[in-house]
Amino acid sequence: MTRIEAIMRTSPVIPVLVIEDAAHARPIAEALVAGGLRVLEVTLRTAAALDVIREMTTVEGAIVGAGTVLNEADLRASLDAGAEFIVSPGLTEPLGKAAVASGIPFLPGTANAGDIMRGLDLGLGHFKFFPASTSGGLPALKALAGPFGGVKFCPTGGISLETAPDWLAAEPVLCVGGSWVVGKGVPNVAAITKAAAQAAALAS
Repeated sequence: MTRIEAIMRTSPVIPVLVIEDAAHARPIAEALVAGGLRVLEVTLRTAAALDVIREMTTVEGAIVGAGTVLNEADLRASLDAGAEFIVSPGLTEPLGKAAVASGIPFLPGTANAGDIMRGLDLGLGHFKFFPASTSGGLPALKALAGPFGGVKFCPTGGISLETAPDWLAAEPVLCVGGSWVVGKGVPNVAAITKAAAQAAALAS
């Protein structure tokens, strides 16, 4: 099993996190881990993101990755911050080659057959399907997966606690990305822990 597959199989839901304040990093990570979600994707959409990654990597049990990695500079900054895996919204050749060369577990975004073929050419076999709900949803993913036998996916974008089970029931899907688990603003630790527990229970 590859390292990225092991990460994808750790939890049925990977929380997609947009955190504005690094002071919120530790309580959010601790609440998610306590609820049973250990794999955390910190998106590089805020000025605090790299500090958030640094802080979250100190939380016992957390597997912290960087999301919204767009280019080689983002990749280097994420690695320097201690990210344990990388997620990108799409796949370009420069980023793909740099990520593969770095050895970091890499989950690039794909939305069509060309994206997947480009990833396969780089030796990749695990992809984010993004944006999942507006790229044809589950029927599109199943149709896409057909020609690519061993490829596995983490659909992300527009997925909720209610719709996640349908995605997770699909054979090529190992996990889903979920932005619903953590709300914006000051973290409500009890609510996050509860939401994480509900999401983690989808594995059973």
